[in-house]
Amino acid sequence: MKTAAILLMSLLMSAPVLVTAKPKSIYDFKVPGLSGGTIDFSKYKGKKILVVNTASKCGYTPQYEGLEKLSKKYGSKLVIVGFPANNFGAQEPGSNGEIASFCQKNYGVSFPMAAKISVKGDDMHPVYQWLTRKAENGFQDSEVKWNFQKYLIDEKGNLVGVFLSGVTPDAKELAEAIEK
Repeated sequence: MKTAAILLMSLLMSAPVLVTAKPKSIYDFKVPGLSGGTIDFSKYKGKKILVVNTASKCGYTPQYEGLEKLSKKYGSKLVIVGFPANNFGAQEPGSNGEIASFCQKNYGVSFPMAAKISVKGDDMHPVYQWLTRKAENGFQDSEVKWNFQKYLIDEKGNLVGVFLSGVTPDAKELAEAIEK
């Protein structure tokens, strides 16, 4: 019996242990890009990041134009990352390729776009789990209410603002938060 216990202890001590660290900031995330490659949020340290869930067939879809202007205006200080999602009214039914083509053709989108994800429900993407849970982001709990909701992260990777869909990219309150 003593030998079995020693053998078990030695097996347990030599077995690899998988530890999944809880993300501390947005910089802990890497996501597949819409057109391939990877979006590594750690590359954006020192810049503000605006995360936006997008959809191609939504009444707010024209916000792509304003987001592109915002991206150009604050180029060296702000990165916008779009996350296409089909969670609201089936307004993003296309494939990643179709979404990429739509964004480029209709709005000339040049900011990073992630591959299509879910921003709510049981299959909510880990980035959105971090964005919406105070226990993870340290700022506030929130719920993604519709397409084109915006999350602002500061230069240190901390969530600092949540803006509902009706807050357009040229809204004064968004500009003030970016310029802080």
